[in-house]
Amino acid sequence: MTGIDAFPTALGVAAQIRAHELSASEALEIFLERVDRLNPGLNAVVWRDDDAARAEAKNIDRRLAERSAGGSADTPRTPPFAGVPIPVKDLTRAAGQPVTFGSAGAPGSVAEQDEPVIAALRRAGFVLCGRTNLPEFGQLPVTENERYGVTRNPWDPSRTSGGSSGGAGTAVAAGMVPVAHGNDGGGSIRIPASCCGLVGLKASRGRVPSTALAWFGLTIEGVLCHDVADAATILDEISRPDPTVWEQAPPPARPFAAEVGADPGTLRVALSTTSALGIEPEESCRVAVERAGTLLEELGHHVSLLEEDVLDPALAGPFLNVVNASYGVFADIDWDKVEPHNAAGHRAGMELDAVTLAASLQQLRNGARDVAARWGRDFDVLVTPTMAIEPPVAGEVLAATDAEPGLPPLQVLAMIAYTVAANLTGQPAISLPLHTAQSGLPVGVQVVGGPWDESGLIRLASQLEAAAPWRERHPALG
Repeated sequence: MTGIDAFPTALGVAAQIRAHELSASEALEIFLERVDRLNPGLNAVVWRDDDAARAEAKNIDRRLAERSAGGSADTPRTPPFAGVPIPVKDLTRAAGQPVTFGSAGAPGSVAEQDEPVIAALRRAGFVLCGRTNLPEFGQLPVTENERYGVTRNPWDPSRTSGGSSGGAGTAVAAGMVPVAHGNDGGGSIRIPASCCGLVGLKASRGRVPSTALAWFGLTIEGVLCHDVADAATILDEISRPDPTVWEQAPPPARPFAAEVGADPGTLRVALSTTSALGIEPEESCRVAVERAGTLLEELGHHVSLLEEDVLDPALAGPFLNVVNASYGVFADIDWDKVEPHNAAGHRAGMELDAVTLAASLQQLRNGARDVAARWGRDFDVLVTPTMAIEPPVAGEVLAATDAEPGLPPLQVLAMIAYTVAANLTGQPAISLPLHTAQSGLPVGVQVVGGPWDESGLIRLASQLEAAAPWRERHPALG
């Protein structure tokens, strides 16, 4: 049996399995051992069913053996990620797995059906190997809750790994798994990517089919991974059209994976450290953007400074109304057992009348049109910090939030200040680990593409990855 790198990519593990350097069952055991060893100190994975994962890995091994033996005309093709383990964020339903939303008020009922993204991951050959931690109901940009506790950052366990897909971020950054499922409603993939030194791609609204009414369509399914090639190739698999889902983005001209390494052309890049919330970024976050701008100029792009934020701060109120109203999608919750800030949000949502909610949704749509119109007219891509601050101390954001349930702490606002705009507009955005702070913590840079232009975003992201590679930077785990 051949070993697996300490911090492997999903494509790398899949290639080893296809080459028969190791079996899917052997790969699974390697990663389960890593979870056994590393998870007690980091608290990324909150549920496992090793027997079910082993059965699926064994089934994949059988199918691969049949194909190697010649198979028949009816033998299905080998999926691109056959045998690669992946955990699911505990906010998304996967058949046969309990879903708790990270809440003590949830019954933890076992899901009967897969969400479309989970069904797509299974079709791509992934082996579902557990569930990852999140803030209760995915409402905070840190992964801390009363049911499962605090998830810690592998780069510095005293710090948060971000949220709401922080369990996913920690699991990948620590090498417990090569890739992890997540979703992004206000930065919930990009924020953990920044905190953990990973690549986090939020696709366009409607790109990944979904039946969940999470934040009325502002939330997008995706993954956290080590490089742009994984992000692009997995997006190809999870974004296949679904005729049963209403809103879907137009298909790309060619597979997203084909854009990795392709020439992005000469782009007009707008560089900004100004946020709609008026929060000034910390020095390391500002420097990360400045260095990204210098690198982009060296690559031949036209870089200019944007002194104002593209988002109208007046949209904050409508956005909050939509978030509070979305508590209604959670069924069978004992609201007396949820955390104080979520109980307050649920009460606000219950008091929200239908006319106000409809008006809020319309305001967001109108505001999104005004913002998105700037891409292609004023510039081609926008580059910002992913967060305005380095990862906060683990545990302190939840404590501060529950101390004043109706008032988000400054740390929360600083973590979402740059990411939320792309959720409101529906545009694609990616966080890249281009910088390391003097503290030793990774600092992400966000690149926002034009409407439905994941292809252009991936071309530019892969160019940046080639010019300033980050794959050799990893946390020094004990």
